[in-house]
Amino acid sequence: MPSTEPLPPQLPNLLVEDAVRAALMEDLGRAGDITSNATIPPDATASAVLASREDGIVSGLPLAETAFRLMDADTRFEATVKDGDAVQTGDVVARISGNARAILAAERVALNYLMRMSGIATHTARFQQEIAHTQAKICCTRKTVPGHRAFDKYAVKCGGGANHRFGLDDAILIKDNHIAVCGGVALAIERARAFAGHLVSIEVEVDNLDQFREALTASPDAVLLDNMGPEKLAEAVAINREDNGGRIRLEASGNVDLDTVKAIAETGIDYISTSKITMAAPTLDLGLDIAIG
Repeated sequence: MPSTEPLPPQLPNLLVEDAVRAALMEDLGRAGDITSNATIPPDATASAVLASREDGIVSGLPLAETAFRLMDADTRFEATVKDGDAVQTGDVVARISGNARAILAAERVALNYLMRMSGIATHTARFQQEIAHTQAKICCTRKTVPGHRAFDKYAVKCGGGANHRFGLDDAILIKDNHIAVCGGVALAIERARAFAGHLVSIEVEVDNLDQFREALTASPDAVLLDNMGPEKLAEAVAINREDNGGRIRLEASGNVDLDTVKAIAETGIDYISTSKITMAAPTLDLGLDIAIG
């Protein structure tokens, strides 16, 4: 029987190349790598090892490889792991060989992407591990570094998390300010349904159980329960189950961290969204060293 496990995440090649090219242009400036140009002959070759200096989850290998190949198409980049793989301190992530100047010019850009994205993947995995015994899934938000959203969200997937909407245009999320201007929870949902195409999901954010009950009467696709403690979240799960058999998906957000996420998940919620996995993730320490001898 064919597997129903999710396929690994993938980044569009054009998106990767455009971003990496811009990063290299920023680093090379107007004169290129004047340190390498001043000290290394143009035809010198080198081999290097890219390794992890701490335990974590790898993400960003396609961007790292692109950085080296854009500097010199003949550069050989041999990854020894895949994005989403766990590594331990000292594990080799990739081996690189080719023109020495090209390798050194691409090094920082490659590591910047790898360290940030691997950090996000690693931090996401820590959250997901805390709730692995529940049905809940950890999700990212739109709180990402401008220009890096696709890569931040890809890294979340590498860490075992799920993506919330990518932007304002791929799903309707009615927040408190929309409700305040519109004049009511149910009215906002009904207007959204009249406006949206049949493939566009509608989610509404509520701050209390009265708003939640009102939202259920308008049957959105999902309800985001904002800044509710575990007791209220559990009550909302019970209300949803009693009213419609749990058909509407429930998401919790607000005050989510590694200390609170387990209790939130154990309420029976479906999704937990947090900016912590993208905006507060420490980088994963990786380094590149020239192989001597």
